[in-house]
Amino acid sequence: MFEFAWPLSFLLLPLPWLYRRLLPVAQTRSAALQVSFMNRLQELQSLSPEIRSAGRKWPHVVVWLLLVMAAARPQWLGDPLPTASSGRDMMLAVDLSGSMEFRDMQLDGREVSRLTMVKELLADFIAGRRGDRLGLVLFGSQAYVQAPLTHDRDAIAQWLEESFIGLAGRETAIGDAIGLAIKRLQAEPAASRVLVLISDGANTAGSVSPLRAARLAAEHQIRIFTIGVGADALPQESAFSFFGLQSDPSIELDEASLTEIAHLTGGEYFRARNASDMQDIYLRLDELEPALRAGLPDRQATALYHWPLGAALLLSLGLALLTVARSRQHD
Repeated sequence: MFEFAWPLSFLLLPLPWLYRRLLPVAQTRSAALQVSFMNRLQELQSLSPEIRSAGRKWPHVVVWLLLVMAAARPQWLGDPLPTASSGRDMMLAVDLSGSMEFRDMQLDGREVSRLTMVKELLADFIAGRRGDRLGLVLFGSQAYVQAPLTHDRDAIAQWLEESFIGLAGRETAIGDAIGLAIKRLQAEPAASRVLVLISDGANTAGSVSPLRAARLAAEHQIRIFTIGVGADALPQESAFSFFGLQSDPSIELDEASLTEIAHLTGGEYFRARNASDMQDIYLRLDELEPALRAGLPDRQATALYHWPLGAALLLSLGLALLTVARSRQHD
């Protein structure tokens, strides 16, 4: 792919015209001289209309255009270079228990389930983790690795979108989810190990307690960021409000345990009561654990500026030789 690295250099194109247009004509106040070669000067004066004609100006215009083009640094970009594996290794653990289908969230003016909100907003977070390796753990009554660590963010987003309530059972095995993430992260560089755990309840299943798993994660230098999902109150028009759930739809959320898990591992606990909270949390995570290689993939760039620069030099040399040849013809 061809491009100019410094395209703003083309703003210099009208500079010679502006120079000629705006600067005043030079005024000569020296005394007139009597010379013996007046006839020769008159001959040169008669040649000036020919030299200054439009047909004589175009080579100079081409030279200037070539110089500006060289200054704009033309280059040819090759295929993207292979992505180095020096980014963060981040596992995402998402709760698929029965309570995640509770519709106490508002997204774009519509009432949605907790899982629907998590899916839509987590997809944007995944897309922004350029350069990192991401993995996906889904948990309910059991926990399993849906996707190992990979640079393929599109695949992670697709597997998350295809998940559904009850896929792993309808209970909540937070400790097992953390244990699986530890197995996937413990072999990676210590500085890059991160787990983001999203849940709306308390640990009700599994063989490992969440706090024991958190201590094990701390031993392996894995930072865990926990997100508790659930509204403080349901909308008045919600059907669930008739069943006495209006006061606290997040009564099952174990914030104390999620906070302790984050504290033990050097992470942080966040509460997502609505879509706005969730977006702010993802922005905060980007600040705490920034993607190490944000930006476009690197490409092999081949510089081409020497071609217009060399053409300008050759054309200038040709004009100079032509001027010398004309002057000798009139000697």
